Amino acid sequence: MNAMTKPSEAAVDLAPLRDFVVGFGALVDGARSERSILQSGAALLEALVAHDGWLPDAYAQPDPDRYRQYLLHCDSQERFSVVSFVWGPGQSTPVHDHRVWGLVGVLRGTERVQRYARSDDGVLTPLGEPQLLHSGEVDGFGPETGDFHQVANGRSDGPSVSIHVYGGNIGAVHRATYDETGQEKPFVSGYSNDTLSNLWNRSIP
Repeated sequence: MNAMTKPSEAAVDLAPLRDFVVGFGALVDGARSERSILQSGAALLEALVAHDGWLPDAYAQPDPDRYRQYLLHCDSQERFSVVSFVWGPGQSTPVHDHRVWGLVGVLRGTERVQRYARSDDGVLTPLGEPQLLHSGEVDGFGPETGDFHQVANGRSDGPSVSIHVYGGNIGAVHRATYDETGQEKPFVSGYSNDTLSNLWNRSIP
């Protein structure tokens, strides 16, 4: 199966996602800082996105008009959430913040990330050159390490899919997008899906 092949629902094995959620919950239980979560969590996410075949097709569907954010799991105490981002060709986010820590792992395709720094007068300026993340690669961010970026599909000829982990129920977090002057526009992202395969059904492989 090549990197962009979408497995059928019947072939999907949710065990890798289930194991990831359990492992990440244990990490959050014992973590003492944002930095330690990002460092140890990156290794867990790297292992998850190293292999394809576990993501149900319903949560890898692009939309012709805008990127999609599908909820895969939300911790019962909303300490972290796991989502799949699906990018159609040419799709991107505005410059935005998160106000919680986050990790991004590319499952299929390529993702382009441009970080921004905020000056004392509130203006956001690009921080370095855009970073290209390829399948299997992971990036981290957070209020302590840099929380402003713009993300886009790195492919012009097809969709890309990335798995994101956030330090909260990201679909309910009050955040903001920013224009070129640094002016904030508040938003709450919500999610693209309203149903989810039963992650905890152990009666199937």
